[in-house]
Amino acid sequence: MGTEKRKKILLIIITTIGVLVLGAGGYVWQVVMSTVANIQENIDRVKSEKRLEEINFKDGDPISVLLMGVDDLESRQDLGRSDSLILLTINPHTESINMVSIPRDTYTEIRGNRTKDKISHAHAIGGSQMTIRTVEHFLDVPVDYFVKVNMESFKDIVDAVGGVEVYNDLDFTFYDEHYPKGTISLDGEKALGYSRMRHADPRGDFGRQLRQRQVIEAVIKKGSSISSITNFTDIFQVVENNVKTNLTLDDMWNIQSGYKKAINHIEQHQMEGEDKKKNGVYYYFPDEENLQLLSNELKEHLEVNK
Repeated sequence: MGTEKRKKILLIIITTIGVLVLGAGGYVWQVVMSTVANIQENIDRVKSEKRLEEINFKDGDPISVLLMGVDDLESRQDLGRSDSLILLTINPHTESINMVSIPRDTYTEIRGNRTKDKISHAHAIGGSQMTIRTVEHFLDVPVDYFVKVNMESFKDIVDAVGGVEVYNDLDFTFYDEHYPKGTISLDGEKALGYSRMRHADPRGDFGRQLRQRQVIEAVIKKGSSISSITNFTDIFQVVENNVKTNLTLDDMWNIQSGYKKAINHIEQHQMEGEDKKKNGVYYYFPDEENLQLLSNELKEHLEVNK
């Protein structure tokens, strides 16, 4: 895949879950098998202190998946910052998904490095493993799986599912493209701009996070209903070139078999807090009371002890 086809933002991450895992039918699993072999990232499978028992898919244990959008690695000397972090908790009993955006500038302890810094720096320091442990500590919930993508990919996957529809609550123009208020249709290029705009939004990065989650949800639902082998082939080509995950083929099959209905009810969560300077650097400091309430809600959804 040429670099001209690798544009910014993280939507392919959720498509991996929504299409490859939650939406794929049995007739595409031969393609899935070859794709999965090429996107595996082996990390230290040390048991999480937040998850004391093994996940039982037969019993429908709720699971969590951390979506990581990592900036372009080709021009970097480190592992790259996780520019976007979204945690999904998936509960097949309630047939629902919780979707939580974690602001990239969130000030927190970087687990395994004995420092406090922006949460996006965890990946640059220690890769996927350190990011997972940092998010677990920050939200006080287990992170069972991750899906990571180079953020230089995006519009191809939106085009592969035939575009999406979202409800836009803010009339704005971004790089000569007008996005009117109301329900709008987005192809890959338009979805890219819709998900990137921040400065013209009075909500700043929160508005951008909202639009990202909107497009992610739309891609999940659109992708899960796709029946075209041609579209699946296009999707897998993008996935194979841009995604890494610790989900095994068995994990994907179990999720696809027993957790698929959860995509019908997705609840989005915004993390409250404020931007403040510390030692001359801007960080995002979450509201502690709101963070605790959010953590408790996620624990309840995951059916783990508080």
